[in-house]
Amino acid sequence: MKNFKFKSVFVVLFLSIVLISCSNDDDKFTPEPTTKIAFVTEVKGPATGKVNEELSYDVTFIVDNACGEFNRITEATIGTDKGLQVEAKYPSEVCTQQVPDPKKTVYKFKSTTKGTFEIKFKKSDKEFVTTKVVIE
Repeated sequence: MKNFKFKSVFVVLFLSIVLISCSNDDDKFTPEPTTKIAFVTEVKGPATGKVNEELSYDVTFIVDNACGEFNRITEATIGTDKGLQVEAKYPSEVCTQQVPDPKKTVYKFKSTTKGTFEIKFKKSDKEFVTTKVVIE
């Protein structure tokens, strides 16, 4: 009988240790970064170009905090006007650097036809920064 009690206590103790050591603490969940629209302050680039020539424009934008980085350029609409907007990516962790510097990215434009084109980037919820380019 004593042997049976000893084995029972030993089995219960062993199972308790196994269950505790198999917890999900090792599965660290890394939250996805968040994205937000960053408003553009300036667009610099050539005013003229040629058909099928790729033009580069420097786009300056402001992020919410110093941890924000460029993610991508997407389409934007304000009322009936269509243009482009910069999307910034922010890490899921708390950012300790709160004072952001203006960030820059390059936008590539290429036209297959002649004409005057407007490159519009979202400056606020109500207006665009517009740059005109003449393609000859």
